[in-house]
Amino acid sequence: MSEKKPTVENKNNKTSRKKILKGIFIVFIILFLSCAAIGTGVVYGMIKTAPTIDVEKFLDIEETSTIYDSKSNLIDEFLTPERRISIDIDKTSENLKDAFVSIEDERFYSHKGIDFRRIGGAIFQDVKIIFGMSEGNLQGASTITQQLVKYRYFLEDSLENRTSIKRKVQEMYLSLKLEKELSKSEILESYMNTIYLGGTSHGVEAASQMYFNKSSKDLTLKQSAFIAGAAQNPSVSYYNAYENFKNNIPFDSPRTKTVLDKMLELGKITNSEYDAAIEDPLTFDFNINSNNGMNFEYFSRPAINQVVDDMVGIYKISKSEALDKLMYGGYKVYTTMDTELQNEVQEIVNDSNGSILNIYDNPNLQASATIIDYKTGDVKCIVGGRGEQEPNSYNRAASENFLRSPGSSLKPLTVYAPAINEQILTAGSMIEDSPIPTSIGSKYGNPPYDPKNAQLDYEGYMTLRDSIRSSRNTVATKVTDTIGLATSAKYGENFGIQLDETDKSSISALALGQLDGGSLAGTNPLALSAAYGTFGNNGVYTKPRLYTKVLDRHGKVILENKIETNTVLSSQASYIVYDMLKEPVIGTGPSAAFGNMEVRGKTGTSSDSTDLTFAGLTPYLSAAVWIGNDDYTPIYNMNSDKPAALWGRVMAAAHKSLEYSELARPDGIVSVDICKDSGTLPTQLSYKDPRGNRVYSELFIEGTQPSSLDNIHVESQYVLGADGKYYLPSENTPKSKIKTGVFITRDYYPYVFLNDSKWLVPTETDPTSYKTNDKDKNNDKNKDKDKDKDKDKDKDKNSNSNKDKNKSSNRKLF
Repeated sequence: MSEKKPTVENKNNKTSRKKILKGIFIVFIILFLSCAAIGTGVVYGMIKTAPTIDVEKFLDIEETSTIYDSKSNLIDEFLTPERRISIDIDKTSENLKDAFVSIEDERFYSHKGIDFRRIGGAIFQDVKIIFGMSEGNLQGASTITQQLVKYRYFLEDSLENRTSIKRKVQEMYLSLKLEKELSKSEILESYMNTIYLGGTSHGVEAASQMYFNKSSKDLTLKQSAFIAGAAQNPSVSYYNAYENFKNNIPFDSPRTKTVLDKMLELGKITNSEYDAAIEDPLTFDFNINSNNGMNFEYFSRPAINQVVDDMVGIYKISKSEALDKLMYGGYKVYTTMDTELQNEVQEIVNDSNGSILNIYDNPNLQASATIIDYKTGDVKCIVGGRGEQEPNSYNRAASENFLRSPGSSLKPLTVYAPAINEQILTAGSMIEDSPIPTSIGSKYGNPPYDPKNAQLDYEGYMTLRDSIRSSRNTVATKVTDTIGLATSAKYGENFGIQLDETDKSSISALALGQLDGGSLAGTNPLALSAAYGTFGNNGVYTKPRLYTKVLDRHGKVILENKIETNTVLSSQASYIVYDMLKEPVIGTGPSAAFGNMEVRGKTGTSSDSTDLTFAGLTPYLSAAVWIGNDDYTPIYNMNSDKPAALWGRVMAAAHKSLEYSELARPDGIVSVDICKDSGTLPTQLSYKDPRGNRVYSELFIEGTQPSSLDNIHVESQYVLGADGKYYLPSENTPKSKIKTGVFITRDYYPYVFLNDSKWLVPTETDPTSYKTNDKDKNNDKNKDKDKDKDKDKDKDKNSNSNKDKNKSSNRKLF
């Protein structure tokens, strides 16, 4: 049979099909090349916008900062939501490294940053899951390098962005680049120091200490497997571990077994090691205290706050940036805290047996204390409350969120020191303790401001020195009016006391320390102790210093806290106020005295007795204490001497190794005897005051001492009435009852009784009705005759004396 020849039509059909197929192929090639070109461009664009690799970002691992005391002993870690402790990979266990590599990235040491084999397997498995051909969760294919890149650059991305193609492309690109910059060992170390492992722990060392209370180098094989397994689901791992810890039972962890299985499969462990690990009970040893709070909450947190403030000021960054750097920068903060003293003062303030504080009438009573070396500003201790220190404890000693009214402990700062330093008044100036005149009170309120003394009486004439001894509110008010509110407020701020606008315009705030009407509503012991240190430091205020320096993880000094000072008073004014402050220790706060140490200070009680304060100093240190209730309820059955007693106990602890010392008296001060009632130089009458103690030696800035004489004391005849009052003699008063004595005068008649009024010169005439008899008359006549005879004798003596003088004079002439 002959072969059939193709027709022309068939030839044409074949040619057409070839052309079509050729066209389709060309189109496909064009489309493929176009897509490739577009894809390449897109990928290039994704890569171009990827972050620049910064090797230091991987080598400098975020790490928890540590805090040290004044002797460079570690006392605390800066507890944050993320606890990090960096560790050299050579100092951790081999099992831990093998566990991470086995379960997270088994070909870690062979790939270049991307595991294409793992990617293919993950895609295949994910397709099977998507189409229902297999069960389970979608698989990831990230290498350890990729996970590290994610932590360093993309952790803050949204969930949508984390799974985007762009993010994945950039992650892979950066991983390839990173593998060229760092060794496998460096990458693994950075990863193990970075990864989140549950609770507050970031990194294997923090996790090891949190879960097992040991270093990662000391972990068992099973403990290592648990930590490596926690990387997949850290929150669940932490919850399970902590629940088993609380119930004191071992944890049968499936994930831990999976890690051990993989390690066995890859030959990282032997069968016997595997069997022993499986049989080893997995128990936990959580360090509860380190997880919940810092060891010295009352000191460490204020110190951190001061560091943050200084970083903001020096480096011109935001507070949040400074806090972030400090939280995770691995800084070393060297504080000024004396650990031994801190612990001892905490025990004293706790006062568990109630020997100082009346905790029986005040069961919720709180207290706080601070001690400062006022020459350097170094804060030795801060005790912010009684009892256990809870995380972020309410700090009643140093927090700007806990400010209370200082009461009269503010007076030396805003009343007495300004008056003396401005040389408006002296320590010996007389200011009458009496009701505030309407002319003064009306300046500050309607009805006129009229404060009362705590003692509910008035002494009358008194010097500034005596007024501070008994803390007389009326005298402080009159002095503040004399120097002016603006001057008073200026000095308060120079002493480091924060005052708001309400305080600055309030005489009750500035004169009496009632800082409860403005937005700040008070001060705290830290500010008061620093302020009082000025009186022992020649008038120089030193800013409280809670740390000396801060080092970064490489040992470089990034902050050096230098001593900051401000001259508030002349050395002479400072010393005189220091000397005046011994008076309250005699008067309202005698229990502040301890041993033979020179003690100075001032009590303070707020309105309604809600706050009790004592602030003071010695030649070595200054300190302040506060007692009160957090809810501002009154304190029952306690007086101003209670905080003085607490202060004395606290300062005794601080001075137990210090010898007696006296503050040196500067040049430019003179001692002058003055009269207490006039504040001027005494006369013979001043010494004859029947009270017997009206002349004393006072200190003055040279040039401010008085030059006028006492014009308050006068001599007068008087009669002591049957009612115990003094009267002027009447015409009927028998001469035998008339006496001569020394009295004081007042140029007005007070409408309330003043305690020294009993010594006023009498103005009323003797009201007694006397019955006279012949015997009395004869006695009076005989006395008159005797007086006449005495006068005649005196005349004869004078006459003879004149004759003798004339003779003597003649002899001199010749």
